[in-house]
This record gives sequence, C-alpha cells and structure tokens, in this order.
Amino acid sequence: MSGSESQSQPLLSERELQVIELVAAGLTNQEVADSLEISKRTVDNHISNILSKTETENRVALVRWALKWGKVCLDDVNCCVLPQHRAPKEAPNDAIEPQNDTESVTTENLAN
Repeated sequence: MSGSESQSQPLLSERELQVIELVAAGLTNQEVADSLEISKRTVDNHISNILSKTETENRVALVRWALKWGKVCLDDVNCCVLPQHRAPKEAPNDAIEPQNDTESVTTENLAN
C-alpha cells in the first residue's frame, strides 16, 4: 500500500486541507474545531477520512505525509516563496524581442 502512496496524491477537500494544516500546527481536535467553528465530532470524522485517504495511521504520519507532498509549511520547512504578482502572459514574447527594449531605452536616453 505504501507504494501507491508514493506514486499519487489522494484528492482532499479544501476543508480537509485546512484540518491538516491545523493538525500540523499542533492543534488538538477540539482546538481545530474551535478554529474552524465546527464540532469536534466533525473534526474527528475529517481526520478519520484524511488518514484513510492518505493511508497514514496517525497524526504524526499524517504530518510527515503532508510535508512530503507540500501540503503544509512549518517554520520555513518545505516552503516555497511564491511571487507577489504573476508575470503577464506576453512575457515570453517580450524575451524574444530584446532589440525593441534596447531601442526604447536608447530613444528615452536621447530624449533626456
């Protein structure tokens, strides 16, 4: 079974991902429930479903799985910095035409 775990990621709902993030932050089921404004029993059910989907046996194994698959970020471990703004779709075309950029700089320099 662990072979299938390493090959693909299960589909998790947004709520399940939120629960994983809070579990990874060290919250108890009751604290997760309070944070998400749901009942503890609902959190228990989410965690049971998550453990089943991820083929993990406990919370520690779940956090290890989440780190492995990039589902959580803990104290700058397993984190990537995302750009603040996405590059425009024309960016590759701009890179193909560097002469235009050079000409516009030259024209601006002459105007000043």
